[in-house]
Amino acid sequence: MLFKFLAALAVGWLGFRMWHGWGRPMPGTPKPAPPPAPPRGRDAEARAVLGVAADAGPDEIRAAHRRLIASVHPDRGGSPELTRQVNAARDTLLKNRDG
Repeated sequence: MLFKFLAALAVGWLGFRMWHGWGRPMPGTPKPAPPPAPPRGRDAEARAVLGVAADAGPDEIRAAHRRLIASVHPDRGGSPELTRQVNAARDTLLKNRDG
């Protein structure tokens, strides 16, 4: 008798999980919070391209530019578009930093 009850319970639970999907959360569980949005704006994009912090000084910006341009320059097998992006990011950050 106990075996039949446990078997019916297991079949019921399996049917419920199959009906609602194995990977989906159970009904009534809260949804996870969405990831934070990336910062927007020209400065934020330029910092993301160069990989520098928001408080990076001119020397750090120039060092990051030198490091990146060595690998993306067309003479080294990189693309002209990447070179333009890296140069524009440097110019944007240095222009805003200097005045």
